[in-house]
Amino acid sequence: MPITKFGLGTAAVGRPGYITLGRDLDLPADRSVEAMRARTHALLDAAWSAGVRYLDTARSYGRAEEFVGDWLAGAPPEVLTEVRLGSKWGYTYTADWQASGVPVHEVKEHAAAVFERQIKETRAALDRNPDVYLVHSVTPDSPALTDPELLERLAVLAWEGVRVGLSTSGPGQAQVLHAALGVEVAGRPLFSAVQSTWNPLEPSAGPALAAAHAAGWLVVVKEGMANGRLADRNATGPDTAALRSLADDIGVSCDALALAAAAAQPWADVVLSGAATLDQLTSNLAAADIDLSPDALSELAVLAEPPAAYWRTRAELPWA
Repeated sequence: MPITKFGLGTAAVGRPGYITLGRDLDLPADRSVEAMRARTHALLDAAWSAGVRYLDTARSYGRAEEFVGDWLAGAPPEVLTEVRLGSKWGYTYTADWQASGVPVHEVKEHAAAVFERQIKETRAALDRNPDVYLVHSVTPDSPALTDPELLERLAVLAWEGVRVGLSTSGPGQAQVLHAALGVEVAGRPLFSAVQSTWNPLEPSAGPALAAAHAAGWLVVVKEGMANGRLADRNATGPDTAALRSLADDIGVSCDALALAAAAAQPWADVVLSGAATLDQLTSNLAAADIDLSPDALSELAVLAEPPAAYWRTRAELPWA
């Protein structure tokens, strides 16, 4: 039976370097293109078999779109009809397949010309339109909210049947969402999907995500484990004591509990696993069997950090 509430993200396996804590333990020394392609395909196989039907990727995730496209090309017909593909544009991958020691791993530009280039690249990699196409990491100053030329080009894609939306990052996520809800082209709302960070450490976007959901948007949760900060091996300090205590009481892993907390939000349509190993994926998807009571969710509320502090910590995570 499909696990419609959970999806698989490919940020951690589409390139050799990423900012997940403990990544050196997740991947072998061989992070060649073919090794990472094989790892991605194994995760996609396992996710599909487990019932996952939403896949997330992006132009900036190294060769992740290519890996997903290769997997789809060899998949049975039912995969092509049942799976939903979400991708993102707006960042250009610049690390040249290096895991670390690179000054800049990705360059952000929300310009119409970049959209036109990257939608063609996405279509070529996936051999189809994505079902959902998001402006990657929109912040309050992004032209993706105001540039008439860009908005008109996005509207054409929306009129073709693609859910056009945005992903958000930073302490201004709620501000971005409220602004995006009012964006129209030719008198019609433009955006209909969002992918935002929400986890017990950073729940500040919750009310704005509820508003987006109420407006009929698809709401996808990313970074539900806070880039590994809420995984068992990293959730060891006093700031995550409530998570560990509740996980012990219920008899589940910290990562499954964190993802279950995201899935318990009434506005959440899809919660992404960012697994880099098969064991992580199995543990993450155990969240589908966790039914959290309001009291349990209240116990986790004490984990919330000030948004500025959370995003400052995230910005300091090393690429590895």
